Amino acid sequence: MTTRRFILNPLRTAQQGQQINVGKETPEYQKIVNTLTMSAADMTSLGLAAGDSVRVWTEYGEAIFQCEAGKVPDGLLCVPYGPPTSRLMGGGTDGTGMPISKGWEVELEPVKVAG
Repeated sequence: MTTRRFILNPLRTAQQGQQINVGKETPEYQKIVNTLTMSAADMTSLGLAAGDSVRVWTEYGEAIFQCEAGKVPDGLLCVPYGPPTSRLMGGGTDGTGMPISKGWEVELEPVKVAG
């Protein structure tokens, strides 16, 4: 399987903020926080189609996301904050009280999900 390094920038979206009022356990919210956006060129180079699953990991943990193409520079991944991104964070805060949450170097590989 092809493995590549990327820079991951977790973020907040307006859609995610609206959905929080409905509930984080809803299928709609779960879809938001489990969808990773990458460039169409990066998806093509990895042989990925929209909705395919990818495993992303850091030295702290890993998570599975469904990918989609978007207006993202090659080599950059974007995903809304949520339980999956929390599994990728370390505990260090550099005294700020919030873990470092932008510009993470991550590894990514396509995965086949049983089902």
